[in-house]
Amino acid sequence: MAYKIIAKKCTGCGACEFECPNKAIKESGAVFIIDETKCTECAGFFDTPQCAAACPVPKTCVQAF
Repeated sequence: MAYKIIAKKCTGCGACEFECPNKAIKESGAVFIIDETKCTECAGFFDTPQCAAACPVPKTCVQAF
């Protein structure tokens, strides 16, 4: 499963982009998006998804269903 960024909550700060070990996060207009084909929820790198940990806005980076 992958994570996604809720666009309406994203402030465009970019804190998540540099924390992603898979380089799955890119800027798209004024917000950031996660490429679900590259996102591994940081498995093999960290115990928790780093996008969610780095984001200053709660529940912006969430697990996609």
